[in-house]
Amino acid sequence: MMKVYFWGTRGSLPVSMTADAVRAKLHRALKTARNFDISTDESIEAFINGHLSFSGWGSYGGNTSCVELRHEEQYVLCDAGSGLRDFGNFIMKSGRGKHKGVYHIFISHLHWDHIQGFPFFTPAFIPGNQINIYGFHKELKDSFVRQQEFPNFPVPLSVMRAAIEFHYLDLEKDYDIAGYKVMGIRQTHPGFSYGYSFVKDGKKIVYSTDSEHKEDTQDLVKFFEGADLLIFDAQYSLLDAIDTKENWGHSSNMLGVELSASANVKRLCLFHHEPAYSDETIEQLYNDTVQYSQLTTPENPVKVDIAYDGLEIDI
Repeated sequence: MMKVYFWGTRGSLPVSMTADAVRAKLHRALKTARNFDISTDESIEAFINGHLSFSGWGSYGGNTSCVELRHEEQYVLCDAGSGLRDFGNFIMKSGRGKHKGVYHIFISHLHWDHIQGFPFFTPAFIPGNQINIYGFHKELKDSFVRQQEFPNFPVPLSVMRAAIEFHYLDLEKDYDIAGYKVMGIRQTHPGFSYGYSFVKDGKKIVYSTDSEHKEDTQDLVKFFEGADLLIFDAQYSLLDAIDTKENWGHSSNMLGVELSASANVKRLCLFHHEPAYSDETIEQLYNDTVQYSQLTTPENPVKVDIAYDGLEIDI
């Protein structure tokens, strides 16, 4: 079974939950609890599980893009947003970060929210670790170097003691990396972004973020075709995507459903959440998407998930 773990799911910039937002969640939870017995630990757990929605007790998180394709021996990740820091801390706490680990990081594009976690990626400072960074942009290495140059950051990339290599990919080629067949596709986004397809043991995962899909989708449908999991940029609601934020380089939840239905995608995961959206707004967007999927393909609706920091999906 393949597993996908989400370390960072926000778009554009990291966000944190404010004290007012925490207080509002607590107020709503206690108000809901008035008519229930919560006198024991067991009854509290039962109340949380049975009477609060996810946004009532949890959070979709605030880290920017970083998704792990869990691998038996090597580490495969999509993007190096601020979620990469938490991944690195997890590896170090597990005791594996000080060994000769091999890391493969695939970069969708070079906007800061997709590379900003790398200066805080602890395994990159450990001698003996091998870190491979892949991308289609010719500025790949320069972008990583520049973000750690003075005055942007106090520690230059050259100080990191792991073996760090940059690999430039070609859209005309398929690659065999860490046991996956890897392919790419160019996407509509300022400066262009690239989606990735990972195929292994008959399973297909597609990572497609920071892309604004419009009329010409034939190539995209072909790229998505038959995916067991499509991780899809749904930063905007449909109204935002076609009105105030058109040509901003992101897609909507509804378009994700339509493309998934056209491409026979088995499972759609909404990703790259708008940083201005509250947990409650994101949850409503998810509920709307599920309903739309059921209306669009009532006989066989696309299964819809919504990403949050800490979500793990089995495929």
